[in-house]
Amino acid sequence: MAEVLAFRVPAGSAHTLLVWGLEPAPGLEHSLFSVFSKFGLLYSVRAHRNAAVAGPGYYAIIKFYSDRDASRAQRACNGQRLFQKSPLKVCVCTKQKGLQQQVLALNSNKCQELANHYLGFNGWSSRIITLQNVSGFDDENGDLGNTLQKRSVKYLGAVEVTLPNHGIRTRGVGLGEADIENGEDPLEFVTATRRVQKLAVGKALSSAFQKILLVVLENGKVAVEYNHTQEEPTDSLTEEELKGLVQVNELPLEQFDLEEELFSDLSFDDEFPSWEMPSN
Repeated sequence: MAEVLAFRVPAGSAHTLLVWGLEPAPGLEHSLFSVFSKFGLLYSVRAHRNAAVAGPGYYAIIKFYSDRDASRAQRACNGQRLFQKSPLKVCVCTKQKGLQQQVLALNSNKCQELANHYLGFNGWSSRIITLQNVSGFDDENGDLGNTLQKRSVKYLGAVEVTLPNHGIRTRGVGLGEADIENGEDPLEFVTATRRVQKLAVGKALSSAFQKILLVVLENGKVAVEYNHTQEEPTDSLTEEELKGLVQVNELPLEQFDLEEELFSDLSFDDEFPSWEMPSN
């Protein structure tokens, strides 16, 4: 049976494995990643120390994009020693406690990772259609004194994603913004501008990927479908029309503030958060 994957944070217990009986060791998450990534692309690997009542040791939460990959990994690894002396216990999570969380869009880095895995590095491409400075479009009546002390930088980006082997082309628009505490510091302004530009392009890229569905067949082949439920009014515009609307402030900017996973595209030259996948 085919499995449909969207460019969103994996939700549902079938994607998630619980691993316990882990012995303390340096690089534990990297060891887990090395073993379980052989079964499919991983979204995250997180190791945690056992609660005091459970005794010494660690447990881990491993999340796959594909529930089929998670199931294969569970069957192959449960009861095996893998990288330690004692066997591990691995199970597919069957229940989720607490409130159901909103399913968020993958950030642009994760979107690219997912696309590369299933489509190949040459199976897709992207280009920036426009990147416009929209700072001040919604602050025309703001207090002048506050404006001099604190400036807001906003950029609106539009990106096109093309899948040549599947004849699909999608477009996304994203808004990046940040406040500058010292509006008279040129270095802070330049740094914030570059960061906001990157954020806008990243959100636009993520938005474009939201309109793509990967259909993974049992034999490993991948088909692609266009996700009509994610269409936006701007998708019907030509590039010239879109650029024109941005320039004359005819677009409601808040609609392009895509809600992504936390810490999505906030890094410019910063290190990734500690739970990002370790390199091989």
